[in-house]
Amino acid sequence: MPLDRAIAGIFILICLIYGYTAFVPMEEGLLPFELNMTFLPNTMPKWLSVLGIVIGLVIVLQPRYEGASDSDPNEIDQKKLLQYKFSQALFLLGLMLAYALLLRPIGFVTTTTLFLAFGGIILGERRLVILVSISVFTSLVLWYLVQEVLGIFLRPWPWFF
Repeated sequence: MPLDRAIAGIFILICLIYGYTAFVPMEEGLLPFELNMTFLPNTMPKWLSVLGIVIGLVIVLQPRYEGASDSDPNEIDQKKLLQYKFSQALFLLGLMLAYALLLRPIGFVTTTTLFLAFGGIILGERRLVILVSISVFTSLVLWYLVQEVLGIFLRPWPWFF
C-alpha cells in the first residue's frame, strides 16, 4: 500500500472518531437554549470531521498513476522499517507529554518556549539563537492572542511568580 494511502486511511479513522464525538456526545450535552442557535459549539468539529473524511477518501480512492512499479518510492518498505527515524517520533511524543504535564506548574510561556525549542532541536535545528528567539516570540504572541484577544486565562509564568 502506498504511504500516502496508508496515512490517508489513518486520517479517515481519526476523523471518524472525531466526527462521532462531535455528532453524538456533544449533541447530547447542548443546553436547551443552544439548540436553536445558528452556530453551535459543535458546528466546527462537525464540518472539520466531514471535510477530513472527504479529503481522506479522495486520496484513498484516487486511481494509481500508470508509472507505478514495485520499486515505487512512496511504497512502505517493510525491509527498511528500522531505518525510519522512530527515535525522533518517540522523543517528540515524550516532549508532548512533558508539555501537557508541565503546563500548569511552570506556566504557558515557559512551557511553550521550552517545547518549541526542544522540538526544534530534536528535529535537527542547530542555530540556537534563531531557535530560541522564534520560540520565545511565538510563545508570547500565542499567549497574548489567547489571554488578551480571546479572554481565556492562561497562567503565563511559573506558579511562584
